[in-house]
Amino acid sequence: MSVFIDTVGRGPDVVFLHGWGLHGGVFERQAAFLADRFTVHLVDLPGHGHSPLGDADGPAKVAQTLAELFPLPVQVVGWSLGGLVAQHWAASFPERVKSVALVATSPRFVREPAWPHAQTRESIEAVGANLAGAFELTLQRFLGLQLMGAPDARETLKALKDTLFSHGRPQGLEAALSWLLHDDARPLARDISCPAGLFYGAKDMITPLAAGRWLAEALPDATLTVFEQASHAPFLSHESEFAVALARHLEQHA
Repeated sequence: MSVFIDTVGRGPDVVFLHGWGLHGGVFERQAAFLADRFTVHLVDLPGHGHSPLGDADGPAKVAQTLAELFPLPVQVVGWSLGGLVAQHWAASFPERVKSVALVATSPRFVREPAWPHAQTRESIEAVGANLAGAFELTLQRFLGLQLMGAPDARETLKALKDTLFSHGRPQGLEAALSWLLHDDARPLARDISCPAGLFYGAKDMITPLAAGRWLAEALPDATLTVFEQASHAPFLSHESEFAVALARHLEQHA
């Protein structure tokens, strides 16, 4: 599995994992803020950006590949889909992860009777069904949903659209969407022993705050930070506030 990684800065290693449909470049401004204190690695997940899908068949396989690429202990920041990969990484390779920062993510992205803190299966499947006929429009609508209700959402969305294909046209989004449909990381929570910073938007419609509260209770060592006016991308809509909170978490556990 070939994975593209852009590295900046100096100091302890921090690995950023982006959400579905995007690429590591979405974290460039956060990386710039941290680069004088940390070596920041911005990963394009398989099937996204510059990274081909290869033989990636789920978050567990992606986490294994990343653990092999980063054998020394690192801190991992995972947003949405990236947060799901981060959970697998921390649970399966605890000796290689100093801490995790889980941003607007969930152990389970599909709603079911015992798990109401998610979207319906039908709404996720609809995104995949629309990719074939309206690829760019589907991604742009998905980005809009991520920022719904956040202050300055229109300006933030425009900036996000401008970088949507800056790492190329993603080639594995259908496969990655199936990971969100089928993966269930809830049993992993008890095995994530490292410190976990949880960063959530109170207005998130994709990964509701209740999922973050569940993780705060289930993880052995977790701290929850809530951005009251943010939606699914607090690091974009509340950039400065998020950067300070994340840096505090990273410095505490470096």
